[in-house]
Amino acid sequence: MKGLKPTLLALCVAGVPPAAVAEIQMLDDSAMGMITGQAGVSIELETKINIDQFRYTDEGSLAINDIEIGGTNRTDLFAEMRTNLTSHPASDLLDNIRIDIDVLADGDAVINILPVPVLGAVDFRVSTGAWNLEGTGGSTTLLDNFHMDALIGSGTIRVDTATDVMNFRTDIAIDDMDFDAPFLALGVRDLRLTNADYDPVAPQPLYLFATVELDIYKAPNAAGVDSLAVDLAEFRSDVTIGSVLVGGVSVGSVAMDNLAISNTAMRIYGH
Repeated sequence: MKGLKPTLLALCVAGVPPAAVAEIQMLDDSAMGMITGQAGVSIELETKINIDQFRYTDEGSLAINDIEIGGTNRTDLFAEMRTNLTSHPASDLLDNIRIDIDVLADGDAVINILPVPVLGAVDFRVSTGAWNLEGTGGSTTLLDNFHMDALIGSGTIRVDTATDVMNFRTDIAIDDMDFDAPFLALGVRDLRLTNADYDPVAPQPLYLFATVELDIYKAPNAAGVDSLAVDLAEFRSDVTIGSVLVGGVSVGSVAMDNLAISNTAMRIYGH
C-alpha cells in the first residue's frame, strides 16, 4: 500500500460492502512470499515464417533462399497409423503449441514445449529454395528443393545455474524429406526418420519419436580458447530413403536400422 494515498484508499474501501470489508486481511511478508512466484508463464503459439533469403558472409557467402516454416497442411502423417496424430484439422500454420516458462527456486530456467492437446503432436513443415555458395570465383548450388514434413512430440530447454549448462531435449519424427544436391547430381526422395524401436507394420505412437538430447555450454577447445560446446550423449533412430536419384534416375532405396550416434562432442569457434 506504500504508493496508495490515504484519501484514495478510503474512497476505494467506502465502495466495498461491509461484509466484504470484514473479510479483508493484511498479508505479512511471509504470506506474500508464499504467493509470489507460484506460477510461471504459459504461451500458446501459432505462426508461419517466410524469409526471402538468409545470408552468411565470411569472405564468400552462403545464401539460403525462399525459406518457409509452418504447418504441413496434412492430417495423414505416418499414414500407417490410420489416425490424425495432431488431433487438429489440416493447417499451414505452425500451431497448437503451448510453451510453459518457469524460473525455479534454485535459479534454473525451464522452458517446456508441449503439443495441445498434450497427448497429440505438433506438425511442422520446412522448405527452402536454393542453397548457394557465392564468391569471386562464381557460385555453386549445394542444395535445392528442400522439403521436410515432421512431427514434434515435446521439447524442453533447461538452463542449470550450478553448471552453466543448457540442456535441450526434443522428440522428433520425420515423415517425408526430399532434397536435391545439384553439384553432386544427387537427389533424395521420401526420407523417413523414426525411433529405432518403431515398427511400421505394427505402428505404436509411443515408439514413433526419436529423442535428441544436447548439452550446450562454454568449454575450451584444443588450444585452450573458450568455445561453444555441444555434446550429444546418444541418438538412436531408423532411417529409410524411398529413392536415391543420380543424374535424375533412381538407383534404388536405402534403409538404416538402429542407427546409433553416441559420445559426440563438438567445439565451435572462429579461426
